Amino acid sequence: MKSNHLVWRARRAACALAMTLLGGCSALLPPPPPPDNLYLLEAGLTQIPPSASIPNTRTAAPKRDLVLAVGMPRARAGFDTAQMIWVRHAHGLEVYSRNRWADTPARMLAPLLAQALERSGTFHAVVQSPSAVSAALRLDTEIIRLQQDFSVHPSRVQFTLNAQLIDIGTRRVIASAEFDETENTATEDAYGGVRAANLALERLLVRLAAFCAEHAP
Repeated sequence: MKSNHLVWRARRAACALAMTLLGGCSALLPPPPPPDNLYLLEAGLTQIPPSASIPNTRTAAPKRDLVLAVGMPRARAGFDTAQMIWVRHAHGLEVYSRNRWADTPARMLAPLLAQALERSGTFHAVVQSPSAVSAALRLDTEIIRLQQDFSVHPSRVQFTLNAQLIDIGTRRVIASAEFDETENTATEDAYGGVRAANLALERLLVRLAAFCAEHAP
């Protein structure tokens, strides 16, 4: 019995020593890094006017009895990522280490396009593709660039989007255009870039809605 008691005490002491050593090691480890800052690509859609007051249209566009499908936007190489892109030299892309988008800009852009076009009042309905609803037209878009340019001061965000309006029945491209918006940043950091990107996006959506209103059959 005495030997068993000694064995038990030895094991208990060994466990206590191990816990002490582990605690000492954990105290020497660096603290975990704080989580990344996540940002949304969004626009004040309530500021987008109906088609009758959209600038750059020839006349007040009547409402078409058409359904428009908005395809999932694509993105050029280097921009199909949730990382926030910035540049300081031509042909070179860099990323923020602690700041990123909540999703890829292309995926965040899809519902914003649909909401802006629905808000314009030009079409009978606007749906996101794929959809069970039969549509006559489809809008395909591609992000050419979305970057914060530090080669100038203040830095500026450059947002460029290519758009094609397609007749689904004939597979014919009705019209295509490239929209480019630039917005200076208020602060020289990631958050300044986010705010500038969303301001540029608001103007881009207004122009895109006007483009669809003008060229829809």
